Amino acid sequence: MFSSDRLRALDAVAVHGSLARAAAALHITPSGVSQQLAKLEREAGHKLLEPQGRGVRLTHAGRVLAEHAARVVAQLTAAESDLADLGDEVLGPLRLGGVGSCLRALLPDVLATLTEAHPRLRPTVVDGEAVDLVPLLLSGELDLLLIESWHSRPMPLPEGVRVRTLAVEEVQVALPARHPLAGRDTLDLAELDGTSWSSCPVGTEPYEALVQALRARGVEPKVRYAVTEYATQLAFVAGGLTAALVPGMARRPCPSGVRFVSVRPPLRREVRAAWRAGGDSPAVRACLAALPVRE
Repeated sequence: MFSSDRLRALDAVAVHGSLARAAAALHITPSGVSQQLAKLEREAGHKLLEPQGRGVRLTHAGRVLAEHAARVVAQLTAAESDLADLGDEVLGPLRLGGVGSCLRALLPDVLATLTEAHPRLRPTVVDGEAVDLVPLLLSGELDLLLIESWHSRPMPLPEGVRVRTLAVEEVQVALPARHPLAGRDTLDLAELDGTSWSSCPVGTEPYEALVQALRARGVEPKVRYAVTEYATQLAFVAGGLTAALVPGMARRPCPSGVRFVSVRPPLRREVRAAWRAGGDSPAVRACLAALPVRE
């Protein structure tokens, strides 16, 4: 493997055209440059320099290796610059995850603003359920999450996770337009005993919240449609197949034929940003500052 110092010496000779000028640029002696290049020749197994008058020039092998050296030196320079900037500049990867309805409602404008203000920031996004994403946050595979916690079933969080509440929104029941209770302003979930339900898969926060909310009203839930996307759940509701509990951010897009009714007692969902304690890098702090807090 070639030493980075030796590649820097070769790059300096290629750029400046002589050992003396390369030495001046590297702040070492000409003999130091010669020693670095002699070692590099032994590593490469090729002659890299040849005499030209009172100076030297690159051989064909030297020019080939010098092209690679230029790229390596440029990458090393960029890395040094990035590390020097880490204390105050927002740059590098920002790995985000979240539940789909929160990502769709909150993230597009935030990412557009962040990437315009910080062009060296490289965000990536994955969607999923909190039960699957929180372990990735703790392991360091993700930097920041948008997750949910339903008041009928508050989400337990492990130690080492910090959260900020971004919004508290009403959860309504979605009913087919022709359902007998669809014209009501409010209803008690007990009135929906015997109804077929659609929800996110077993083990997710929305599923467990639905089960707890119904059982609190003396209803044993019949969840026949377990699908992740609220848009799919609403399509089943529009088809007259099921009811669903839907938070505010998930009501769009909504097909025709669906009516939203408030429930008694009221249901709420909190939308939270979550990150690792001690993991608030400049990129994470910038994203937290950009995320809107909805009263």
